[in-house]
This record gives sequence, C-alpha cells and structure tokens, in this order.
Amino acid sequence: MMEQLHTAVDQIKKRLWEISDDLFAHPELGDQEYRSMGVLVDFLKEHHFEVETGLVNRQTSFRATFDSGKAGPTIGFMAEYDALPGVGHGCGHNMIATMGTGAGIALSKVLEQIGGKVVVFGTPAEETNGAKVPMAEAGFFDNVDVAMMVHPGDVSTESGESLAMDAIQFEYFGKTSHAAASPEEGINALDSVIQLFNGINALRQHVKSDVRMHGVIKEGGVAANVVPDKAVAQFYVRAKERSYLNKVVAQVKEIAHGAALMTGATLEISNYELSYDDMRTNKVLSNQFTKNLYQAGETEIVPQKTSYGSIDMGNVSQVCPAIHPYVGFGQPGIVPHTTAFASKTVTETGHMVIERGTLALALTGADVIQQPDLLKNIKLAFDKQQK
Repeated sequence: MMEQLHTAVDQIKKRLWEISDDLFAHPELGDQEYRSMGVLVDFLKEHHFEVETGLVNRQTSFRATFDSGKAGPTIGFMAEYDALPGVGHGCGHNMIATMGTGAGIALSKVLEQIGGKVVVFGTPAEETNGAKVPMAEAGFFDNVDVAMMVHPGDVSTESGESLAMDAIQFEYFGKTSHAAASPEEGINALDSVIQLFNGINALRQHVKSDVRMHGVIKEGGVAANVVPDKAVAQFYVRAKERSYLNKVVAQVKEIAHGAALMTGATLEISNYELSYDDMRTNKVLSNQFTKNLYQAGETEIVPQKTSYGSIDMGNVSQVCPAIHPYVGFGQPGIVPHTTAFASKTVTETGHMVIERGTLALALTGADVIQQPDLLKNIKLAFDKQQK
C-alpha cells in the first residue's frame, strides 16, 4: 500500500505544487476565497469527487466526497485557504489546502481495494471566523471516523494542543458634552473602556497561567474637547480548556459591567468572531501519523511545545478523533504570519513539504481503513478524552 500511495502522490505532486503556488500568487481573505475554492473544487471534480459548496451559509466552503461503495471508515481531510491581510499566505494555508486535497485524491485511488470513504472539507476563514465551528455544530463531522490536517512549520512537530478562545466586543455608550466648559453634563464612555482594561489587568494575577487576555481599543472618541459618547474594546480571551475559559469570560464580563457602573455608561457585549474550542489531539492517531511521516522521508519530528494559539480544528476534535501536526521546512525559528514564511511556501523546500505531508496523510488514512484494531484504539482514546 505504501508503494501504491507513493505512486498516487507522485502522479499529482506537480499539480499540487502548481495549485499551491497559484494560491500564493492570488491570496484571498477569509470568506472571500472564491478563486481558491474554485481551483480546489475543479481539481477534486477531475478526480471524480462529488462536491457540495456553500455549506453552513459560508459561500466559499465545500465538501468533496469519494465513496468506494464498500463498507469501511470515513476519512476526513481539512483544507484551509484563507490568507492574511498585508502578508498573503504567511500561515501557509496554500500548502494546507493542497496537502489536504492531495491526500484525499491519493487515498481515493486505493479505495476500490480497501473500501471506505474519503471526504475533503473546504473550511474558510480559519484566521478570523473559522467555518469549522458552524460545520461542527451542524454535524458535518459526526459520521467522520478520523479528521486530519497538516500545517507547515519551521520544524516537523507532533500534533498537540491549542487554547480555547472567545472573541468579545465591549461597546460603551455615554453622553457627549464640552470636555472643558461643561464636563459635568457628559458621560465618558472611554473612561469605561480604560477601567475595563484596568480591571482585566487586575484579574491576571488570579487566573491560571495558561490564560491569555489581550485587547485593543477600536473606538475611543473623536476629539479631545468632546466627552466621548461611544467607546469600543475588543478582546481575545483564551484558556487551555473550554470549561475554565467559560469561568474566566464570566469574570471578565462582570468587570465590564462594573466599568459601566463606575461612569454611568451603558454596555453592550457581543462576540465579534466565532469561539474556538481547545484542540484535543488523539494520541493514537497522532502516533500513526508520526510513523508515516518518517516513512514519507522526514528525519526528525519533535513534540509540540506549549501552544498559546487557537484554531478552529479544536471544534472538530471535540466531535471526532482529530490531529493537527506540523511538517517542517527544516529551518528552526522562521516565524509564521510573516512574508518570509509566505515566501518559503513556494520554494523547492515548500514543495517537498507538500509531497511529504500529502503522503503521510494518505498513508494514515489507509492505515485507519485497513487496521480495525487501530481504529478501535483511536475511538477508545477519543471516548476517554470526552470524560
């Protein structure tokens, strides 16, 4: 099977490189990835996948399915293809898209022999308002036996954890007045935002060390001699586990209400982006992928260091066994979300990473289908995580 899948990847690898380079040359922000989606969908249709688009009211999402017609597990691969403003594909989503799509196509070439089903999920806007969140809520992953994706990185890293995250907006409304002539007539909304920041800073001493709270003032008034009648702050609040994050967020909201009481302003609280759950790596599935990445040519794979980022793959990992490993450029220290990282994706090294990641994903999918005991242990590990 290793040889067959290696041949399948070898036959499409140049096309995968072309697609990755094309996405790099035409970066599109989240939920605007119409061209990128079209390129990927056309490629999948060429290989006889049945494709649905516009899932969960996200026009640039898709689900591409290849069903062998024989009994067997369903293998899900994720494709991300949104870019960053001003940076382009500084997070390598052009590579993620091609590796997930390529793995699905390669695995489809052996399903006639081994059975099962492969599904490639096109998931827009991971950087901002990840589509995996409503897709998970709508049940798209409920019948998926394993869900996998691979991310480019500086070095190859095992799948690990990510923080749960809420994106919260605080809008304070006061009353304008002349700040010098009649300040007593005004209600200063900006003062509420300042007290909000002070209160959150005081809270930092009394939360677990994995918590991260960071925010900006989006609106704070228009002129120094006018009491601001509106001020807006946006915060990301993160924690290792969703249950503890919910507790911290409740405390932050109490602080926000207290800040409104201190000035007499009114307050509206909302989520300005979707909430991400913590990533729960399935260790059994992760170990199998690591083994296959070595077989695909990688020479060193390290455990994931403590991560303080948040990914919408976390929401998928709550409903089915999932992994999110990294395949490295072999250049320790190169930083994602930079133009240097983006440029690396279209080099020979970037192309090599695509080939390795695609093959390792496809091999792992085939293993899950062919080895009932492996799938049993994967599901046992998943059930244990849910308790």
